[in-house]
Amino acid sequence: MDAPALRSPLGQSLPHESAHLHVSGRAAYTDDIPEPVGTLHAALGLSPVAHGRWLGIDLDALRALAGVVAVYTAADFPGPNDCGAIVHDEPILAEPPSAAGPGTLRYLGQPVFAVIATDRMAARRAAAHAKQVLRIEPLPAVLDVRAAHTAGDYVVPPMHLSRSHHPGGVAGAIHGAAHRLEGRFSLGGQEQFYLEGQIALALPQDDGGLLVHCSTQHPSEMQAVVAHALALPTHQVQVMCRRMGGGFGGKESQSAPFACVAALAAQRLERPVKLRLDRDDDFLITGRRHGFEFDWEVGFDAEGRIQGLDVSLIGHAGHSADLSGPVLTRALCHIDNAYWLPNVALNGYMARTHTQSNTAFRGFGGPQGALLTEVVLDHIARHLGLDALAVRQANWYGVESQNVTPYGQTVRDNVIAPLTAQLIDQSAYHARRAALQAFNDASPILKKGLALTPVKFGIAFNVNHFNQAGALVHVYQDGSVLVNHGGTEMGQGVNTKVAQVVAHELGLPLSRVRCSATDTSKVANTSATAASTGSDLNGKAAQDAARQITQRLAQLAADLWGGAVRAEQVRFAGGAVHGPEGQSIAFSALVQKAYVARVQLWSDGFYATPGLSWDRSTLSGHPFHYFAYGAAVSEVLLDTLTGEWRLLRSDLLHDVGRSLNPAIDIGQIEGGFIQGMGWLTSEELVWHPRSGALLTHAPSTYKIPTANDAPAVWHTALFDNANVEDSIHRSKAVGEPPLLLAFSVFLALRDAVAACGPAGCQPPLKAPATPEALLMAVEAVQAQRNATAAA
Repeated sequence: MDAPALRSPLGQSLPHESAHLHVSGRAAYTDDIPEPVGTLHAALGLSPVAHGRWLGIDLDALRALAGVVAVYTAADFPGPNDCGAIVHDEPILAEPPSAAGPGTLRYLGQPVFAVIATDRMAARRAAAHAKQVLRIEPLPAVLDVRAAHTAGDYVVPPMHLSRSHHPGGVAGAIHGAAHRLEGRFSLGGQEQFYLEGQIALALPQDDGGLLVHCSTQHPSEMQAVVAHALALPTHQVQVMCRRMGGGFGGKESQSAPFACVAALAAQRLERPVKLRLDRDDDFLITGRRHGFEFDWEVGFDAEGRIQGLDVSLIGHAGHSADLSGPVLTRALCHIDNAYWLPNVALNGYMARTHTQSNTAFRGFGGPQGALLTEVVLDHIARHLGLDALAVRQANWYGVESQNVTPYGQTVRDNVIAPLTAQLIDQSAYHARRAALQAFNDASPILKKGLALTPVKFGIAFNVNHFNQAGALVHVYQDGSVLVNHGGTEMGQGVNTKVAQVVAHELGLPLSRVRCSATDTSKVANTSATAASTGSDLNGKAAQDAARQITQRLAQLAADLWGGAVRAEQVRFAGGAVHGPEGQSIAFSALVQKAYVARVQLWSDGFYATPGLSWDRSTLSGHPFHYFAYGAAVSEVLLDTLTGEWRLLRSDLLHDVGRSLNPAIDIGQIEGGFIQGMGWLTSEELVWHPRSGALLTHAPSTYKIPTANDAPAVWHTALFDNANVEDSIHRSKAVGEPPLLLAFSVFLALRDAVAACGPAGCQPPLKAPATPEALLMAVEAVQAQRNATAAA
């Protein structure tokens, strides 16, 4: 056979397996599943106050409304009214009044009751009567995260991580350094804004079972929480998800209340029930990326090398814990980003407020932690009058020494220096820096900014037992293959990559392999598709299953070809099975012979990530399988009269190891970059300071980036590298790390603002850097310039 015929689909830039369905509008999501005859629709009545005592509800008034079939409160759940992901502190529906006393309402938008009606609009109209039917005594609400921190009210205990090589400890290292700075930094949260909102369709099954179609990143957790709430054994509940219209972490734990409410109604009424949130309600009910407030102090030498760093991280948790604990852990473990910090003291807090409970979002705390150190390094560079790139380079992790993280993991795969060197050359960074200075000197109104920022991102779940996956591979008699695995497809291409892995193992073209819907009745006890581990875990599990099949088929082929051929000499490629002496048989023909010979043509596979350890009490260990690296250079143009700006050019260079699919990986890199840019520049969350209402709860007030916000000049490339760890075909995860490349945009804007002030000025720019925030920062540094001139 010639080389093209033997070519594996692995490593090829093949289209996403559902691309043709996406662009034609034929991709089926949960809302597209045909509704069985008699389907009812659910809607949620929401709390009209941020904090209050719930004294009573007029259920009869709700039941009398047109189309209403039933109304449920938390008292109707036969099991615990709880959907807390880790800490059991989050009610599915607000705790109702009882003989023990009034119920408690925790945030404006909290689901209080569920209306089940004959159609969706009837349910929504009835649910909108919440203000009329609820008797509430309002209470003072805590909405400011620093106020909650001052009060010491946290959803999980504070966390402290420190490491010192100085005899005087971290404080001694800071105060003994040649230079010292301190400051505060405010970093906002971010709405996931998945295109498909939260939705669940529950269908009663034989013998009291339930089938729940749910848009979720974690079908196994939805199965468990529904079973728990309905007091059912887990095997009575089946959860399926073919695809999501986006997730970004917002459908990891927070799909639970909607699945539970739909399942409760379906169980009680013995009819199918569908619950699909309106976009405004989705904003008002669900949480998002944690915003953080930072207080920091740093000591450093004349070259900008950090001698000591002390940081307090105050996360905005919302009303319950949800995933705030692991989010804070990952933030603490990413403060170092790509830098050696010999003396560091990190103090993390997750403050409770009367707002939505914040949750997972792409990066899961890592971007928040890493950005703080980038801001600190930018302060150091301006204080010393150095290029921020030189200061970053002075602080890189080493290769043979100065290569242990604050939490004790040795960095074995450090490629940040050669990667950034390549990017500096390809982006002509130094020439552009000189040209930018000349432009700013001659331009009083428009100012340019330029920044290069790195990424080092750890890959694995911080909770060790989540680092496992299972898969099933079925080979049918015609030689076609069906794969089922525990990962969920949300547009990121995990099904495409897993299918490529299986096709490679079986020597087949990708068209002969198909992935089916994620289903808890096929692969059990799965982990969430999160932490950028989807392809790593599920690819390895599917590979394990496929290899068991090829071993059986190879032995059969060897037997057919006589004793001169050993099973280990048999190869699978080009849709055929080959022997060492030119023997060949079509894969489908061998499969037919295997069926007749009663050789098993399906197999299960399993994978558990090796070598991980983590001590939660000391925040130390080896929590990550490996690190993914990257760097970006961004150049912006800022109008200092309006605060408007444009991204002129971005150069991205990212390490995905040996790419399983370069086209999908580049799409993830560019998508993550734009999403991160939106978080840091335009996506502002605003709550009313008295009522606690989220004011930015629709596209009219919450601004995600559009195609017009992409840079006019955009260069994206993959860094030539192979994973040092035995990941799936030496590839690296690509879901979360590229989001951090957007740091370059925020710091380029800070650079442009600094051009309006005196040398060494420190722009007080918060994130997101909206036009209003940029104008305030410009005015602040201009005031410094005027004061300097007057002096």
